[in-house]
Amino acid sequence: MLKNILSITALAMAFSVATTTASLAQDQVKSKSDGEKTKVKDGEMVTKTKADEDGKMKIKGKAKDGSKMKATTKPREGKDMKNMKMNSGPSASTDASGSGGVMVGGAMMTPDKDIVDNAVGSAEHTTLVGAVKAGGLVETLKGAGPFTVFAPTNAAFEKLPAGTVNTLVMPENKQKLSTILTYHVVPGRLMAADLKDGQTLTTVEGETLTVVAKGGSVMLRDAKGGMATVTIPNVVSSNGITHVVDTVLMPTK
Repeated sequence: MLKNILSITALAMAFSVATTTASLAQDQVKSKSDGEKTKVKDGEMVTKTKADEDGKMKIKGKAKDGSKMKATTKPREGKDMKNMKMNSGPSASTDASGSGGVMVGGAMMTPDKDIVDNAVGSAEHTTLVGAVKAGGLVETLKGAGPFTVFAPTNAAFEKLPAGTVNTLVMPENKQKLSTILTYHVVPGRLMAADLKDGQTLTTVEGETLTVVAKGGSVMLRDAKGGMATVTIPNVVSSNGITHVVDTVLMPTK
């Protein structure tokens, strides 16, 4: 969703001063509440929320680049929550099922939360969340973005050689950890339909990923030739899109 994609150098600088960026972004957040209506402006995103008497919650979002998100959630009726729906116009970003949210790791990921706040609710992404904290990238990924994140599950991290994760989260390895994590982040808002076979994606880390789309599935080839499959696509957050993957992607650095 970036209208003008930042240069890799600028992005690297943004990550290195994540705390300062977060502080400035926090100063830019404006919130206005009128009864059951709430309007929040955070960086390039304006979000409006309205609670109706029948229990429906209406959420509208508009980014500076003109992209829009519109969702309506109804009170739950049963475990399957079949009544939770997403209403979208031609320019709205929705998940593949058209619902108001996507279940990931036992939690509902909703478009009114940012990428980090959605991720912390997933029982399948505790390792990733811990790594993001250790890498000092929380505030950056809570920023306006937009970002497309390929999020490895706990099982994906378990595929790595024994002791790898424990080693990476040590303070002295923060730079290496940050390199791996930012290799999973691409500037912009890319839905699964935007990922075409053979497409090259330039990551925030600076190296590229190659899209392999075959038989209705989407995979990513990393710089070392490893392959990761998108298992849950199109998790819409207020500042980007998350695609759950089954393997940790590795850069050459």
